[in-house]
Amino acid sequence: MDTTMIKNILGAYGPSGREDKAAETIKQYVAPYADEVYRDTMGNLIAHKRGTSGKKIMLSAHMDQIGFIVVAIDEKGFLRVARVGGVNPIIATAREVVFENGIKGVTYFENTAKHGVNEATFNELYIDIGCASREEAEKKVAIGDMAVYVTNYVELGERAACGAMDDRICCAIVAEAMKEMKSEHDVYAVFTVQEEVGCRGGSPAAYAIEPDLNISLDVTGVGDIPECSRMAVSLGCGPTVKVMDSSVIVPPVVRAFIEAAAEEDGIPYQREVLRAGGTDTGAIQRTRGGILSGCISVPTRYIHTPVETVDMKDVDNAVKLLCACLKRKELPRR
Repeated sequence: MDTTMIKNILGAYGPSGREDKAAETIKQYVAPYADEVYRDTMGNLIAHKRGTSGKKIMLSAHMDQIGFIVVAIDEKGFLRVARVGGVNPIIATAREVVFENGIKGVTYFENTAKHGVNEATFNELYIDIGCASREEAEKKVAIGDMAVYVTNYVELGERAACGAMDDRICCAIVAEAMKEMKSEHDVYAVFTVQEEVGCRGGSPAAYAIEPDLNISLDVTGVGDIPECSRMAVSLGCGPTVKVMDSSVIVPPVVRAFIEAAAEEDGIPYQREVLRAGGTDTGAIQRTRGGILSGCISVPTRYIHTPVETVDMKDVDNAVKLLCACLKRKELPRR
């Protein structure tokens, strides 16, 4: 895959509900391979490539990232914030963050001398943007503005670490598949909004498209790091085919469809049973009278941190697996 494309998509600003810049970045990579590209009322970016079979496949990958929203500015110019999505208060301390307008700041907690960072709560988090008063700070940011982690793309041999791998790496996978795929079906690549705050974007898009099959792409946890919960997923062993998470049980016919595509093309894969958490897969499955919906996941370490880590072999194989699914003539049926 094009590393420049990956870096640009990962680096685009786009916390939940503020995905415009991320959408603009992704659009430039999918527009050349689509018959139409548009944003729906929710803000989802949709790239449609027409087919001839009369069947519709929806691909969904969320383009929002976790972040911080300003809820108050105190008299000394410190920004009090709330979380947007699954921000861990321990990981969020002493980090560099950036707002949409380019203003940067650093995070810290009050009362760390009293009880230590390990016991701090999110209510004690603040952002310091270098101001000495409320009036000075209000010239730079406003209540309701959002910030995200500033992160670097770190190459670790065949692996890479960066913030927003969840789920921009899958946006890049879908973009690459749009370029390489051969399918006789109508393909709708949907880059969804507000997944991190409740899987809000995928369902409205699916309701409008009414696909015969949805394949979501997201990241998943691993069981190959010290002191983690047991999980039969490791970096470098292939993308995963979701069996279940806390929001969905994937229909066996859909899972069999994805696994058969992998086996026919000799693509390594793992099965995923996620103990907690969910993706757009579940929300889309429950749309209208029900939509057949499955999920291909990229094994990822340190999810919801500025150093989310993936193996690029898994990323490349996820592209191959997605293309293998799209070229199949017969879609799963109940």
